[in-house]
Amino acid sequence: MAARERVLINSDMGEAFGLHSFGNDPELMQIIDLANVACGFHAGDPGVMRETVALAKKHDVRVGSHPGLPDLVGFGRRRMTMRPDEVESLILYQTGALLGFLHAADMPLNHVKPHGALWGMLADDAELMRAAARAVRVFDVPFLGLAGTQHDRVCAEEGVPFIGELYVDMNYNPDGTLALVRAAHQTDPQAASDRVATALRGEPIAAADGSLIDVRFASVCVHSDSPNAPDVARAVRATIDA
Repeated sequence: MAARERVLINSDMGEAFGLHSFGNDPELMQIIDLANVACGFHAGDPGVMRETVALAKKHDVRVGSHPGLPDLVGFGRRRMTMRPDEVESLILYQTGALLGFLHAADMPLNHVKPHGALWGMLADDAELMRAAARAVRVFDVPFLGLAGTQHDRVCAEEGVPFIGELYVDMNYNPDGTLALVRAAHQTDPQAASDRVATALRGEPIAAADGSLIDVRFASVCVHSDSPNAPDVARAVRATIDA
């Protein structure tokens, strides 16, 4: 396998709302490299966004926006029928809101990574993804997504830098797409570590049906809302650092 830059761990952060707290942000922020901060539509609010940015700055974690569909009740994990201009506006609006808190903290925006159902919609639909790419290009940052989907195909067409991800707490379909689920679940840290080690060796990983798939990636995603997310992140961190 050719030499590669250090793989970075990213995690979805700030997915709380008002008095309701979710995820393991304080502990995870000490382990990860990139924080995808919820911008208020699927989770998060101004206070949570500000606190999350401050926590990231404290631990020298780079911050990207994590825009989602306007669906607090469904946590942004239910698909909606949307026009391309609506998708573009969603990403511009939410990323712009986060940018205000980043400017106040004297931090740059590092990337954009859509959340949940919006992420899946963009992976499947080139027209919607082109709208997303137009929005991301405004901020002159990379797009985090899944290689082999419209995420990276459209980014290449539109000249938007693309960072592929490897997922350790979700199953892959035989075609290399993710088997998206609505509810968080516990992940075996050793299994997560093994998947990362296999992929770092340049070997294919197992899909849900046992078939083997190749995943191109420069970042590993560990979701913050699984019950043992910090243990999973520590296992992944140890594998990458080794």
